[in-house]
Amino acid sequence: MGKATGERMAVATALVRSSFLVNAVYAGAAREYGLTPQQGQLLCVLMLRPIGMGELGSMLGLAKSSLTGLVDRTARRGLVRREPDPEDARAVRVALTEAGAALADDFYTETCRRVEDLPSGFSAADRDALVELLARVVDENHVPEVFMDEP
Repeated sequence: MGKATGERMAVATALVRSSFLVNAVYAGAAREYGLTPQQGQLLCVLMLRPIGMGELGSMLGLAKSSLTGLVDRTARRGLVRREPDPEDARAVRVALTEAGAALADDFYTETCRRVEDLPSGFSAADRDALVELLARVVDENHVPEVFMDEP
C-alpha cells in the first residue's frame, strides 16, 4: 500500500497528505486558543469585513443549520455578533466583536507561523515554486478566500 521513504508520491497522495498535515497544524493551533477548527475558520474569514450568512455558508461549505449553530456558539463566547445588513433589511451579517478581532488576529498570526514552518527545510526557490504551484491549484479550482495573506 505505502511507498518506501524517498519514493515519489502521486499528485493525489501528496495533496491529500499535505491537506491532513495542514489541517492537523490548524486544529492544534485552534485548540491552544480554545477554538474549534471551524470557529477558527469563521474568525479568519471575518477578519476583513462582516459577511452575510448566505455568503458565509458558501465560503465555509456549511449548510444553513450547521452555520447557524457555529455562529450561535461563537456568539455565546462573545467573539462574533449578528448585525443588520445595510443593503437588505431582512438579512443579517456576522461581524467580529472587539474580543473576537483580537483573538482572530492572534490565532491567525500563530497559525500562519506554524504553517510557514512546514517547509522550513526548503530553499527559497523551492518555497517560491511550492507557492506558485499551490496558488494555481487554488485559483483554478475557485477555492473561497477562507484564509488570506494579509487580513
